[in-house]
Amino acid sequence: MKNLRSRSVQTAILFLVVTGILVLALSGYFSPVTNIFGGSLIGLQTWVSTRYLAITDFLTVPRDVAALRQQNAGYVAEIARLQAQVIELQNKVAQTDTLAALVDFSRSNPTNSYKAAAVIGRDSSPFLKYVIINRGSNDGIRQGMPVVTNQGLVGRVDAVISGASRVQLITDPSSLVSVFLQNSEADAIMKGSVSGELALEMLSQDAKVQAGDVVLTSGLGGEYPPDLLIGQVGNIRKRESDLFQEATVQPVVDFSRLEIVLVIVNFRPIDISPLVPDQSP
Repeated sequence: MKNLRSRSVQTAILFLVVTGILVLALSGYFSPVTNIFGGSLIGLQTWVSTRYLAITDFLTVPRDVAALRQQNAGYVAEIARLQAQVIELQNKVAQTDTLAALVDFSRSNPTNSYKAAAVIGRDSSPFLKYVIINRGSNDGIRQGMPVVTNQGLVGRVDAVISGASRVQLITDPSSLVSVFLQNSEADAIMKGSVSGELALEMLSQDAKVQAGDVVLTSGLGGEYPPDLLIGQVGNIRKRESDLFQEATVQPVVDFSRLEIVLVIVNFRPIDISPLVPDQSP
């Protein structure tokens, strides 16, 4: 009986204590303590959360960086591929434009027959001005045939094999072309040079030459057909003490950018050297 009473008393006391605590808590007496405890708990949670995120970032960043580098490498490769395609398309467009211009030129000059050829090589010597084209004797190319572009005269075929030919440019030091100055109606000899510049020689002192005069082939000498455009007169040097006046020629053809040319296949040069009187004493 004593034990039962003792337990009843303890239960009653515990009930009263819990009830008292609840009443005090609901009355706001424990608010300062609760705020202190809650603030400490929130601060602890914030600290743990910050450290956790930092550790997570530290462990995952290397994988993210590697993935980004791999992705960036893929982008770089794709950009390089697209740039190569753009360059290829630009080259094709340029070739198409060149071919179209050559076709227009051949149509506007129906008296001549042409064979298109691609420039596949250049002479490595700085003293010689030659190019190699991918047409030869198998294509009907013969030595001495003139070579042009839609802009003007390039040169003439100097040597031929079955599948290729060598073209001597008019800028070569050993090149001589009989020319006619359209505006002044004067004949002259145009000569190439080591530097690639073109000069007029044997130009009469009486000729009224002016800068800008159009220079054409004259057809004299039988090496070129007449009226092929070469360029325009540049600087002129005329001195009373000289037998002839001299001038430079600015060609219309850009010889550094030759890619496709036309060979005039229906022209056969005439060798008139046996008919020229011997000038030796």
